[in-house]
Amino acid sequence: MNIEYEVRVLEINKEKLIKKLEELGAEFKGDNEQKRYVYDIIPKEDGKWIRLRTNGKITTLAYKNVVKTTIDGTKELEVEVSDFEKTNELLDYIGIKSKGYQENRRIQYILNGVEIDIDSWPMIPPYVEIEGKNEEEVVKILELLDLQNEKVTSLDVESIYKSYGIDLASIKVLKF
Repeated sequence: MNIEYEVRVLEINKEKLIKKLEELGAEFKGDNEQKRYVYDIIPKEDGKWIRLRTNGKITTLAYKNVVKTTIDGTKELEVEVSDFEKTNELLDYIGIKSKGYQENRRIQYILNGVEIDIDSWPMIPPYVEIEGKNEEEVVKILELLDLQNEKVTSLDVESIYKSYGIDLASIKVLKF
């Protein structure tokens, strides 16, 4: 199981951030629509779930476990799968039912080996997710992008929605 070293910065100015990334020489990796199904594990446990996600090119199935809400608080085990819909169908057949379908838009850059994802989701302001190999890498990118004093959080997507007064768990289909 891998530890994710990531933070999110809420309510960013997307255009300003893209300009800064380009000025710093960040490598543009793509602008994709992402689709995902989310599932509770069996038996259901808070902070643990399964995610099936595709960006149209790569499809992954992941187990997520939020141990604590810190930069290194999420454990993840992820594998690439070949077919988004068939994997969802397989999970359904074995009794793992989707609790929701979600779509978002992701603009991705790489800067100094660190993944920087600018995410746009329905009903909430855009945010950036910064993920590196260790905490130091993530903090350095926050500083480079002058984001360390902004709304930095380690909350997962469902908790971010909750912070805006939206119960994501009650929304079966989330699209633009």
